[in-house]
Amino acid sequence: MKTKQFLVIGAGRFGSSVARNLYKLGHDVMVMDNDEDKVQQFSDEVTNAVKADASSETCLKALDINSFDTVVLAIGDDIQASIMAAILLIELGARRIVAKARTELHGKVLEKVGVSQVVFPERDMGQKLARSLIAPTIIDMIELSDDYSVVEVNAPEEMIGKSLKELNLRARYGISIIALRRNNGHKTIISPVAEDIIEKEDILVAIGENKYLKKMEWI
Repeated sequence: MKTKQFLVIGAGRFGSSVARNLYKLGHDVMVMDNDEDKVQQFSDEVTNAVKADASSETCLKALDINSFDTVVLAIGDDIQASIMAAILLIELGARRIVAKARTELHGKVLEKVGVSQVVFPERDMGQKLARSLIAPTIIDMIELSDDYSVVEVNAPEEMIGKSLKELNLRARYGISIIALRRNNGHKTIISPVAEDIIEKEDILVAIGENKYLKKMEWI
């Protein structure tokens, strides 16, 4: 896997979690925050950590923004600073910007100024928790559109020992199993064939229309 360069602006809970996990995955990560104490906490946990003001064009210019594969704009409470930083990053040629938004309006403004992707950590976490409380077998769910989603679920008991051909999910529900993950995620079968058998503790990655996904036992 090619090492990528990331700049994470904002060392709050969201930014720090993203930075630490990217670094653990073997990538080069620079963290930028205007709080000296937060910067010091990262001295041994990422590639580099600097104290700087993200709303300052001078500070951002000094970082050679277009050298980073992705900039994660994780400024939390100061919406004005978040928007100003986004504008400056775009003007300085950032290749890709993933920005955290606090509200729908904040997100819309970030999209208008041209960020590549807007995320809503608090909202998305709430949705994920709600789904897990209603359907404990669901590990994750990605909504591709209003009608289609990809779900990652623990294999239901009644599917274990059966082949995909026997289950016939595509004909019955219009659902395709696009991957099987087993051995605690250490082995992944991409595009499994009809003869593949569902094993105990398998994780199924399925895609389909939401109305049919909801008919399945895991929903």
